[in-house]
Amino acid sequence: MKKLSLILSLIFLSIGLLGCQQNGEENESNNEVSKNITNSPTKNMPKDMPSDFDFSIQFGVQKKNEINTFEGTVTKDLIADGTATTEVILTEEEMKDIYKKMQEINIVETKEFTPEPINGMLCKQQPYEKDKWEIIINGETIKHLISGEDCEPTNDAKQLIELRNYVFNIIKSKGEYKSLPESNGGYQ
Repeated sequence: MKKLSLILSLIFLSIGLLGCQQNGEENESNNEVSKNITNSPTKNMPKDMPSDFDFSIQFGVQKKNEINTFEGTVTKDLIADGTATTEVILTEEEMKDIYKKMQEINIVETKEFTPEPINGMLCKQQPYEKDKWEIIINGETIKHLISGEDCEPTNDAKQLIELRNYVFNIIKSKGEYKSLPESNGGYQ
């Protein structure tokens, strides 16, 4: 009986320590790495979309593209010509659909964005996109930072990139976005 009690105590202690290691501080530097930051102990999203649900996604090689539901704006990276911003408001139905997609991948839980090396090596690519997410759910802030530098992203990274593409496709279908100037140039 004492052995069982000791084993259970060690398991709970290990789980507690793992939980402590998963919270971190965001550090955006030139050596940016994939990170997951949650300012919340929440592990599951509320079933219904809360009234304070909003998000922003900065993405692209320079993270100059942005979809920001806090402000109701979209910014497009025009590359050589700077950026252009316009007002784009997502409908209640679109926000509910996006929230549902976030529920499907449980966006509030800790994610793994750094792939395991294969034979001690990681394939890197240049240029690469970066995604920075900030999501508010019930007053809690969830942040994810994803680097597209790795040739083989993790499943968690793939899910967030697919989610970003889903949201971006909604934005690209809107007349306000279509009226923005075309990008000029490219990144190398």
